[in-house]
Amino acid sequence: MKPYRSLLFVPGHKRDWIDKALNSEADAIIIDLEDSVPEQDKELARTNAREALEAHDGSKGILVRPNALDTIFFGRDVADVTHRNLTAFLLPKLFSRDDVVRFDALVTAAELDHGIARGTVELVPSLETAASINKVDEILTGPRVGGVMAAAAKDADVSREVGFRWTAAGMETLYLRSKVVVAARSAGIRTIVLGLWQEVRNLEGMRSFAQDNSGLGYTGQVLIHPSHAPIANEEYGLTETLKGYYEGLIEAFEEGQRNGHGAVSYCGDHIDLAHANHAREALALAAA
Repeated sequence: MKPYRSLLFVPGHKRDWIDKALNSEADAIIIDLEDSVPEQDKELARTNAREALEAHDGSKGILVRPNALDTIFFGRDVADVTHRNLTAFLLPKLFSRDDVVRFDALVTAAELDHGIARGTVELVPSLETAASINKVDEILTGPRVGGVMAAAAKDADVSREVGFRWTAAGMETLYLRSKVVVAARSAGIRTIVLGLWQEVRNLEGMRSFAQDNSGLGYTGQVLIHPSHAPIANEEYGLTETLKGYYEGLIEAFEEGQRNGHGAVSYCGDHIDLAHANHAREALALAAA
């Protein structure tokens, strides 16, 4: 799955909001069919999602969050919205790997019904239950899993489930956020996103939150407002300064190799193959 620095949530029953999200600076959007959509508007949300996918030019990733498996809506969500232009389903309220398998079966059936090659649509587990966080290692080995979202929002499902009292500093969620990163890396997953910063007007808080989680190893963030997209893109991407540093590091190391050295000094730092590989991966991720 292509890594995304910024993924903007938009309620599926608000068609004009979907269009605005597609014109925002976010790398991808998430069309929500779940909690932000009133029950009477579920069909409208599915229709809007289908129309947006049909008209999409491929310039952004489009994910859809269906309703959870304990509702009456999830089957129709997957059947109606599976589309050749759909990047992935963001799976809510999972409890185990079995839930991923259930969604995989539904998506496979929908791909066959719509004449889409099997495996086109990926799955992104959203870890917002205590059970899913506890079983993250097995969940991320499920079929079609191309990324993962860790939830750490204020007064949301995850805070009720785990029982933490949210703070901007985030010490109460440090363990679960770190656990998800390690599990994702172990499973070979490189799209690791976090949700979300809820204080819409507090842009400095948003920046600090993004810096902290980028430092932990997250590659992107789920957003609720377009004004947060430029900040996420900057903090989860590479600045020109850091890009230049990594390019120079690789050049210095390779020059040292040509001269028979396994390690060299670069900008005052001792660097070797591990540092060069880290720089290569960072540049590759930014290019993607």
